[in-house]
Amino acid sequence: MRGASLVRRGGAVDKEPMRLRRKTFDWSTAMVAACVLVCAAVVYMRDGWDRFAAVFLGDLHIFIDILPKMAAGCLIGVLSTLLIPREAVARLVGAESGLVGLVIATVAGAIMPGGPVTVYPVAGAFLLAGADVGAALAFVTSWTLLGYARALVWELPFFGAHFVLWRMAIAPAFPVIVGLLGRYAAKALAARGVKI
Repeated sequence: MRGASLVRRGGAVDKEPMRLRRKTFDWSTAMVAACVLVCAAVVYMRDGWDRFAAVFLGDLHIFIDILPKMAAGCLIGVLSTLLIPREAVARLVGAESGLVGLVIATVAGAIMPGGPVTVYPVAGAFLLAGADVGAALAFVTSWTLLGYARALVWELPFFGAHFVLWRMAIAPAFPVIVGLLGRYAAKALAARGVKI
């Protein structure tokens, strides 16, 4: 098991994954920061200070509004890793779970309530708890394509039952396909020595 350390508890030796410290500022953060700075400069040069200040204050309002929701989503993600036994996660949606694991992740994503601030931390928590990349991708893709809350609240009133039924009939295969592609990509990257 990669990144595992042996811990002796009461005479027994348990395998426990080592927690690697993640960098606070990495290349993806640098790319997002560079895009934000370039866009801010373009707005300032093109539209002037008034428009720049209006956009900045609007974005600040959105940030303050979404911050408690992100905190709650991260808390849900962390607590779900403590509530669900690691062995059960690895058995049901781990790397050795096969096609059944992708189907389980697809069903879990379809019934998962909440928005992206809840779903992405839960997917990350499942990865930490022993799920593989393919299952996490199937989970998020299923929530995006098959989420019942979106279908009931948004699609049914605006598009009608005909559209929703056709989409629900066609879409269930896609999370499994995405999960299989994710597993293939993860294995190809692991073979090249890239850690995911």
